Amino acid sequence: MPLSALLDMPGVNPPEAATHGYVFNHTMIRVKDLTRSLDFYTRVLGFTPVHRQDFAEAAFTIVYLVLAADRAIIPDNDAERLRWVLGQPGVLELTHNHGTEHDAEFQYHNGNAEPRGFGHLCVSVPDVQQACARFEAMGVPFQKRLTDGRMKHIAFIRDPDGYWIEILQPAPFIG
Repeated sequence: MPLSALLDMPGVNPPEAATHGYVFNHTMIRVKDLTRSLDFYTRVLGFTPVHRQDFAEAAFTIVYLVLAADRAIIPDNDAERLRWVLGQPGVLELTHNHGTEHDAEFQYHNGNAEPRGFGHLCVSVPDVQQACARFEAMGVPFQKRLTDGRMKHIAFIRDPDGYWIEILQPAPFIG
């Protein structure tokens, strides 16, 4: 489908000048155990935590993470780094409500059980087969392997809270 057809879909409007410079900055997900989630997102997917805020009175903590190939571009000064991360596209915010990690029965809705809502995050990788082999070797739980279903070019893994993460490669992949 050509771009012109997408731009002509009902409901699509040209961006107003007032929106120039807007950046889709981050998506927030709630996590039960911050340490476990940080391990997953940093070790399994390569994210780097770049800012943390603790809200003791409200009993929650947020951590912003980015995928940065070169950590040298991340400012060292905390105030500068916060300004920097709030201008980056594709940031992941983990929000941890204190105490949830101690409740064995507690779990967040991943959006894919009924009633359905939120669907998934997506991480683009250079080689989807290589990434999936690595995830398999690491014992990462899969929701969908490359060999499952009709869409052989994508996989879905699950994070510690059961959120689905789509894994794909931007270059064509023939499964």
